Amino acid sequence: QWRLAESGGGLVQPGGPLRLSCEVSGLPLDIYDIGWFRQAPGKEREGVACISSSGGGTDYGDSVKGRFTISRDDGKKTIYLQMSSLKPEDTAVYSCAARYGIHYMCLLSSSDYDYWGQGTQVTVSS
Repeated sequence: QWRLAESGGGLVQPGGPLRLSCEVSGLPLDIYDIGWFRQAPGKEREGVACISSSGGGTDYGDSVKGRFTISRDDGKKTIYLQMSSLKPEDTAVYSCAARYGIHYMCLLSSSDYDYWGQGTQVTVSS
């Protein structure tokens, strides 16, 4: 049985850091890309960051480049999203997702992903 479980969300002040975790079970990471996506109320889902199944490729949405970093711990089967210099516009529900296949590069299109977690709320506010 597969499962993607996000954690680490919460309330953070503008400019602060936050680290999200996505624990994966039932899916071998070496044949799945993992992506982070977010959706704010009234807005479309947005691709935030992704890491390829090979581990060699990452990509970031334009709005988070230079502020967010995605990484993977294969031993813990966990993917992290380290967020820094957070802004109020980063407020959203953040979800991780898995895309089947052996890829050197990942994609930030949500329609390409096969399995999804439930999401964790991130609120940036003073």
